Amino acid sequence: MLEIENLAVNYGRNEAIHGISFVVPDASITALIGANGAGKTSTLKAITGLVPSRGRIAKNGKVLSNLTTDQIVRLGVAHVAEGRQLFPLMSVRENLELGGYLCSPSENRLRLMELMKRFPILAERSSQPAGTLSGGEQQIVAISRALMSSPQVLLIDEPCLGLAPIIIRKVASILRDLHREGLTILIAEQNASFAAAIADTLIVLENGRIRAEGSSEGMLDRPEFRQAYLGI
Repeated sequence: MLEIENLAVNYGRNEAIHGISFVVPDASITALIGANGAGKTSTLKAITGLVPSRGRIAKNGKVLSNLTTDQIVRLGVAHVAEGRQLFPLMSVRENLELGGYLCSPSENRLRLMELMKRFPILAERSSQPAGTLSGGEQQIVAISRALMSSPQVLLIDEPCLGLAPIIIRKVASILRDLHREGLTILIAEQNASFAAAIADTLIVLENGRIRAEGSSEGMLDRPEFRQAYLGI
């Protein structure tokens, strides 16, 4: 579904991503894991055109490099940013409607109804300002807003950030359900246990480089993971 080849990202003279390459298979869950500053967020932002990058990024053979973010969304890639990034003073419904801004009004209404049926909390909190919701509720809104564009690939950055363990399990359940329905998911996550529990493949990043990659089963016991992630 996604092919990343020799991806590099610079912030001024500082190179944050150093020519990494990996693939995200169709209908899989792949997780980028690593400590803060490893390059996970920069990788997701490069894929969706939010930061300039070098190298090749392709979805089903269609090159995304040098496309605008709008064009990338139209090609079926959606991005849930770190920290949810909702519009706090706008209602839950308004936040969701913005997620479907590229759709026709009728499509927008239909998708909104489908999501409110799927997640009843959205209907219950429809007119409530998004900033007044709990962290877990905000994460459901953020994921739902991304789903309003009917993506084939969902990028989600730090889905566990600031959430209680019981809510993390709820988020994991939502992502597993989406995966079973055929959605391809790429996660950036510091919580390695969470990532290993739901992902098919783990990619360990350290200082903008891939240090280990493979099946999530047994990855947390590999020496490369322990060195890159735990420093031991």
